[in-house]
Amino acid sequence: MTGTLILGIETSCDETAASIVGREASGAPAILSNVVLSQVEEHAAFGGVVPEIAARAHVEALDGIVRAAMADAGVDFGDLSAVAATAGPGLVGGLIVGAMTGKAIAAARSLPFIAVNHLEGHALTPRLTDRLAYPYLLLLVSGGHSQILLVRALGDYERWGTTIDDALGEAFDKTAKLLRLPHPGGPNVERAAAGGDPKRFALPRPLKGEARLDFSFSGLKTAVRLAAEAASPLSNQDIADLCASFQAAAADSLGDRIGRALTRFRESFPGLADPVLAVAGGVAANRTIRAALEAETAKAGVRLIAPPPALCTDNAAMIAYAGLERFEAGFLDGLDAPVRSRWPLDEKSQPLVGFGRRGAKA
Repeated sequence: MTGTLILGIETSCDETAASIVGREASGAPAILSNVVLSQVEEHAAFGGVVPEIAARAHVEALDGIVRAAMADAGVDFGDLSAVAATAGPGLVGGLIVGAMTGKAIAAARSLPFIAVNHLEGHALTPRLTDRLAYPYLLLLVSGGHSQILLVRALGDYERWGTTIDDALGEAFDKTAKLLRLPHPGGPNVERAAAGGDPKRFALPRPLKGEARLDFSFSGLKTAVRLAAEAASPLSNQDIADLCASFQAAAADSLGDRIGRALTRFRESFPGLADPVLAVAGGVAANRTIRAALEAETAKAGVRLIAPPPALCTDNAAMIAYAGLERFEAGFLDGLDAPVRSRWPLDEKSQPLVGFGRRGAKA
């Protein structure tokens, strides 16, 4: 292990997390600890994440989570090279808790501070897990984001597609809430779909066949609601069939978008020896979604890389690793670095939705 050790802090939504990441003498990154405390039980009664409850839970837990990460790694604050914390995008209350904690540690120990974009943490995770070389194509599918990004280099990202309404994970969660499945919605929709008929309900495949690479899932969610109302009162089998039909439609739509993106990727880098599609975000753990991605990458002759589920969902190891790359490149931030509830990874692209006082949503 080299002398470079980064403490990463992640509090952008409903996971309170801290991690220590360093680099081995061979150049390979190493996760020395990765502690994640989920708030699922705190939000279960509300059917989704309540920002005020999430922020309060971060305040109560974060100091202990940081201590646990340091103890698991067997290091002390004096061993650290820098502190990295998620500064956006996310729920602003949680972001403030994590960023201020990171800044306080950095100030007390005279350490550099690095404000990390949560999306960059996801984007660089394949380099942490697989030492993937630049460039590569990234599909980010989570509760808050659905994007296709070209990752050219550290800090150099080009957005090829994004959602024009709901993110895919959000559509899963809202479908679960509509069908009165428990929180978290995504895994419970997949669980119910396992016993359902994916062909029973004829649901739309949003944007399928269009040249643009953007996503849309709001209409699909509405179609599920109308189908549920028509079939009401719903039996357990009706719910299973609706979940299976929704999941199949979402995977079909996503597969079409990715197939077109892979064609563009191959054409953009014709001499690339090892073209890769990396996938990140919690929705990447869905087996039907994963099968659709495997089919499209096999067809395009592109390798699919999906980090382990624990590193696909929100965690601090990805924040620490993004901090490690930024530290090594000399990209440091002052203690006055702001938190940003909206912070697109590719700030050069034109915003599609939600542009206002807080900036572009996507």
